[in-house]
Amino acid sequence: MRSASLLGGLFAVFALAGCGDDPPAQPVVSSQAAAAPASSASSASSGQPSAVTPPPVARREFPEADFTETERSRDPFRPYAKKFAEEAKRSVKSQRQVLLAEFSVDDLKLIGIVTRLEPARAMLVDPTGKGHVVRRGDFVGRADVVQLAGATGATYELNWRLDRIRDGDVVLVREDPNNPDVPAATKVIPLRPEGGVVTGG
Repeated sequence: MRSASLLGGLFAVFALAGCGDDPPAQPVVSSQAAAAPASSASSASSGQPSAVTPPPVARREFPEADFTETERSRDPFRPYAKKFAEEAKRSVKSQRQVLLAEFSVDDLKLIGIVTRLEPARAMLVDPTGKGHVVRRGDFVGRADVVQLAGATGATYELNWRLDRIRDGDVVLVREDPNNPDVPAATKVIPLRPEGGVVTGG
């Protein structure tokens, strides 16, 4: 009897322990097992397979003309300093001030001379009929272009200079600084008074 009551008491203690507030134990699941369903669910929702193979890259052929420099396809790394230097060497323009530079000296007319002033002055008329006062030392008329020897020789300009003003004409000279041994060219423009232009002696 006593042992039966003891068993009953133990049973009551175990029953009270089972009715506590502690939550029931959850089953342990590994991280790999949990990640597998998640990845499967994301793949299923996107409609794509888990492993995507990229398409093969098409092979492109480049013809030899693509690597040849032309006017339409120039080398962006080619230096142009040498080309500019060659162009500058071929054409050298005079830096001096030239009167009537757009007209040939053969088209100019001398219509007046004033020798009482110092320096003496003369009046030249261009083909348009406009008069221009010039004095000794002025460069006059269109320049003559001279090319040095050789196909790539530089070109430079030679100008006529008013050297003398005389009573009945003016004398122009043209000197070549690159050929000092060659005598200077000379051109004389005679006086042709028109319209009552007064000349002084």
